[in-house]
Amino acid sequence: MTKSILTIGIPLILLILIVLFLIGHKSVHSEVNIPASPAEVWAVLTDVEKIAEWNPVLVPIEGELIAGSTIKYRFNQDADNQYDIPATVKRIVKNQLLNQTGGLFGIITFDHQYQLEPAGAGTRLIIHEEYRGIMVPFWNPAPVEQAYERLAKALRDRVISLKNKG
Repeated sequence: MTKSILTIGIPLILLILIVLFLIGHKSVHSEVNIPASPAEVWAVLTDVEKIAEWNPVLVPIEGELIAGSTIKYRFNQDADNQYDIPATVKRIVKNQLLNQTGGLFGIITFDHQYQLEPAGAGTRLIIHEEYRGIMVPFWNPAPVEQAYERLAKALRDRVISLKNKG
C-alpha cells in the first residue's frame, strides 16, 4: 500500500508542479506619455539619490543601478503592503531601457522593464513586468499594476515639474 502511494503520489505531485510551472505566467503593464525627451525622463528615473522625493512605489534602499549588480527596493504596493525586494540589474541601455529581474526561481520570478520610446515631442514611458512560476496562477497582479500606474504618473509629474522650474 505505501509503495503504491509513493509510486502514484510522487509522479502526480511532480506532474501538478510541472503543469503549474508551465501555466504560471502573468504580466502587468502601464504606459504614460511625458512631454520631455527620453534623456530628461532617464535622468529623473535613474537618479537614485532623489527617487524617494517623487516615487511613491519603488524606492531604492541599497545598491546601485549598474548592470550585473543587485539593488534592493522598498516596494510600497499600497497603504497596507510594503515589501523589501532585491532585484538584479540585468540590462541598461541609456535613455531607453532599464531591465531588472528577481524572485524565487520556479516559485515566482519577475522580469521588470522601464522602456522609454520617443513619442512625438515627448517620451512614452512603458513599465512592464512578466511573472513566471508555480505560484503565479494563484496570485492576483492587479494591485501591482495599480502601483505601477501610480509610479508612471509620479514620474511624469516630476519630469514636468523639473521642466517648469528650469
